[in-house]
Amino acid sequence: MSLDACARLVEKGDPDRFLATMSASPAARDRLWPLYAYNLEIARAPWASREPMIAEMRLQWWVDTLDAIAAGKTHQAHEVAGPLSTLIQEHGLDTGALRAMAEARFWDVWQEPFADTPALVAYLDATSGNLMMEAARALGADGAGEPAIRDLALASGIASWLRAVPVLVARGRYPLPADSEPVDLARRGMEALARARQGRATVPRAAAPAMLAAWQAGPTLRAALHAPEKVWTGLPVPAEFTRRGALVLRSMTGLW
Repeated sequence: MSLDACARLVEKGDPDRFLATMSASPAARDRLWPLYAYNLEIARAPWASREPMIAEMRLQWWVDTLDAIAAGKTHQAHEVAGPLSTLIQEHGLDTGALRAMAEARFWDVWQEPFADTPALVAYLDATSGNLMMEAARALGADGAGEPAIRDLALASGIASWLRAVPVLVARGRYPLPADSEPVDLARRGMEALARARQGRATVPRAAAPAMLAAWQAGPTLRAALHAPEKVWTGLPVPAEFTRRGALVLRSMTGLW
C-alpha cells in the first residue's frame, strides 16, 4: 500500500494527528504515516468484533508480524505492514517497542479495570509513549531525548484518555483505576508536560513534528483540572479556529 493510502487512513481515523503531521515537511510525513496507520490498526482491533477471541487474534497477528519484521521479513502485500516494515528497516526503529504497543492493547479487549494508577500509566507509556518515541526516532531523535519524549507522550496519553472516558464507559469499560480521580490524572499529566518542556533541548528540532501530536494535551488537561466532573460526560472541545491556531503557532515555533 502506498504512503498516500496510509495518510488517507490516518486522515479518516485520526484527524487530529493527521493535522499535526501535515504541518511537517513531506519527507517527515512519509516517515510518520506508516507508524500512525499502524497505531490506528491496533487501536481499532479490540473493538472490531464482539468476540474477544477474534479481537485477540487480530492483535496477535500484529505481534507475530512485528516478530517476522524483526527477523528480516517484509509484508509488502499488506496495506500497513508493508510500509511499516520498510520504515523499520530503513530507520532502525525498535520492533520491540512497536510490539509492546500491540501487546498493551489486549487490555482493551476485556472489561477488567486497571489494578491501580501505575498500571494505567504503564499502559499509556506502552501505547502513547512507544508511539511518540518511535515517531521521534524516525525523525532523528536518540536516547538523550527519550525522557522528555516519554513525558510529553504521557501528558498526551492522559489527555486523550480523559477525553475518551465517556465512550469507554458506554462500551462497558472501567477506564479509571479505583485509586485515582480525574483531577489526579490531570495533575499528573500537567506535571509530565512541564517536565517534557524542561527537557525540550534534548530533542532535535527535526523531531518536532512527532512531538506536535501532543498539541492538544495542555488545553485538555487544564479543562479536566478546571472541571473534573465533565470528564464523565465529555470535556469541552475548543473552537476549531482556536485549535488550529494553536497548532500553527507550535509548528512555526517548534515549541511543543
